[in-house]
Amino acid sequence: MLKMNYDLEGALREYMMLLDKEEYFEAHEVLEEAWHPLRLSYHPLRNLVKGLINGAITFEHIKRNRKKMPAKAQKVIASYERYKHMSRPEIEHAPLFADACQKIEALKRRHQEVFDVLVS
Repeated sequence: MLKMNYDLEGALREYMMLLDKEEYFEAHEVLEEAWHPLRLSYHPLRNLVKGLINGAITFEHIKRNRKKMPAKAQKVIASYERYKHMSRPEIEHAPLFADACQKIEALKRRHQEVFDVLVS
């Protein structure tokens, strides 16, 4: 059972733990719960958080390996790609955001056959 109503720091920590366990849908859910108040308040980190949410759901598509998976995964990862540059040393929770982005990049490398043009 997932806890809800995380603060952003707690959500990022839980998100990364769930990514490590390959529980991508749950990682998406945890971070989405923290994202809603950010989105509504137009918080400057809302887009970066949304990108990480989509990063997790990308790997859920891969995990489920459904029809047209490569196209779906490439479409969803685009949100992460669009906002990952916002993870900079001066932002709130910068080390956690950097670690989260590193985990997504590692997953992209692990599934290079899907992201051959996107792996950095």
